[in-house]
Amino acid sequence: MCGIFGYIGENRAAGKLVLEGLKKLEYRGYDSWGIVCFDGKKLEVSKEVGKIGDVRAEFSPSLLGIGQTRWATHGGVTRANAHPHFDCSKKVAIVHNGIVENYQEIKKGFRRKHIFRSQTDTEIIAHLIEELLISGRPFLEAVREAFLKLEGLNALVVLGGESCQIMAVKKGSPLVVGIGENENFIASDSLGVVEHTRKIVFLEDNDLVSLEPKKVRLFSAPSGKEKKLTVQEIKWEEKEESRGKFKHFLIKEIYEQSQVLKRIAEEDGSDVTYLSSLIKKSFGTYLVGCGTASYACLAGTYFFSSIASYHLNFSVGSEFNYLEDFITPRSLVIGVSQSGETADIIESLTKAKVKKAKIAAVVNVVGSTLYRLSDFKVLIGAGQERAVLSTKAYIGQLAILLYTAFALKGKIEKGKKMIEKAARSLSHVLSAPSQRRIKKLAKLIYKREHIYVVGRGVSYPAALEIALKIKESSYIHAEGFASGELKHGVIALIEKGTPCIVVATRDETYGASIAGAAELKARGGYIIGLSDTDNEVFDYFIKVPHVGIASIIPNVAVGQTLAYHLSLLRKTDPDKPRNLAKSVTVK
Repeated sequence: MCGIFGYIGENRAAGKLVLEGLKKLEYRGYDSWGIVCFDGKKLEVSKEVGKIGDVRAEFSPSLLGIGQTRWATHGGVTRANAHPHFDCSKKVAIVHNGIVENYQEIKKGFRRKHIFRSQTDTEIIAHLIEELLISGRPFLEAVREAFLKLEGLNALVVLGGESCQIMAVKKGSPLVVGIGENENFIASDSLGVVEHTRKIVFLEDNDLVSLEPKKVRLFSAPSGKEKKLTVQEIKWEEKEESRGKFKHFLIKEIYEQSQVLKRIAEEDGSDVTYLSSLIKKSFGTYLVGCGTASYACLAGTYFFSSIASYHLNFSVGSEFNYLEDFITPRSLVIGVSQSGETADIIESLTKAKVKKAKIAAVVNVVGSTLYRLSDFKVLIGAGQERAVLSTKAYIGQLAILLYTAFALKGKIEKGKKMIEKAARSLSHVLSAPSQRRIKKLAKLIYKREHIYVVGRGVSYPAALEIALKIKESSYIHAEGFASGELKHGVIALIEKGTPCIVVATRDETYGASIAGAAELKARGGYIIGLSDTDNEVFDYFIKVPHVGIASIIPNVAVGQTLAYHLSLLRKTDPDKPRNLAKSVTVK
């Protein structure tokens, strides 16, 4: 959540650089944006509600500036609440990612009356720094002391001071520094700065950094002591992603999924073999993910049970904190994430690491917090996702967990072949005839208020993910359920014409899945079957070639494309759904 970008240098126009930097971070999700630059005399600010992608703003000449794309937490989506925020005199500007959990207590403790221009918790920080400056603290010390008074996970970038410089400090929420020639950058992640420099400093928790055009200094926020600056050379190339022939990034990334699978199947399997050895050695292995990644983790528990006769524990990231009492040094915790910056996972795995558990990651972003936190990592290698909704990274997560389960069983070649078969089945789903049928279905149901998706076995997490994609992209209320739970309350929701998607994979669950579909139909449900064979109980049928336990992959692809076409019909933005963010960096 929230994209932060800042620049300080000697030669380039800061306003334009910050604007373009924020555009590169749009995928993180936001609802408003703002930029502040110092023109040599005063701070100049531009703030607006809405998207920044097509903005062509003009800025006064300036050599330093900061900006942010905001995802609202405290206070509504308004121009006043958009970042940056200021002290009373507008000599200190701040952008902020996170939540100040004790902002009300801080406000009550102010020694003087302040002018408040927003309803945000962020503005409290600007006034706190102001009070410390008035009391005689140097700028760096005022920022440091203010940060130490904040509770919660926060990343701050502050512009101000007598010489007008940039300070940044973080805990939880990510920040990176880009080191240039007579210029320096600060951003939420390396994608924001890699076009300007390959020299990157990944800030750790409680790092405080001071940026000047020719100098970057690093300090410990708790002690105030200066630290050694560790600069890493980024090797990977940034690719300027374009939609090409596709109308939106979401559908483009869905169509890239077959290639993601083929690439994973072509690997030598050394990473998944080593991960499987860690699982075998551990006493208790936990798969932890949030949102879409959590459904990949849940599917993983079925993979390991069915393929390797091995039990793995599963938890959503936000709940794992409450399940850590039995973590020991013999435990293995596997964090699964697209961004590698999800706050709930980072906090949970950090606590597990304190207990000396082994930490592994299945992650898509090199250099992310999860990547750096882990003792061992398997890169998904799906490429950047520009759409907020995760598709190809999720499919990559499924493939890697499936591959690892086969490695644990000692049948890695069989795992490769199954992933290759899944790629072919997925290509069938994305073929023109199949897509015409999915588009026709979307036209039949797009005006419905409720859609239910059911499945058994590994088709249960498929049902959850299909429902999530429909919710995220079209805003239709969709719910995924285990088919066996229908009679335990869910069936009360079914009325005449209710669309019910039944994931009927031809495995040991097929007969029971068809029986559940019949029960839904008897209550008036409109039955949409996802299977390799049509059945008389289906009112509408979409063929999905069967590929064993890997059938979850093409089944979910049906749901992804259905969600996309529903989005178009309902005139929502499939790339940037309301209220959602790519990297959920607040709890």
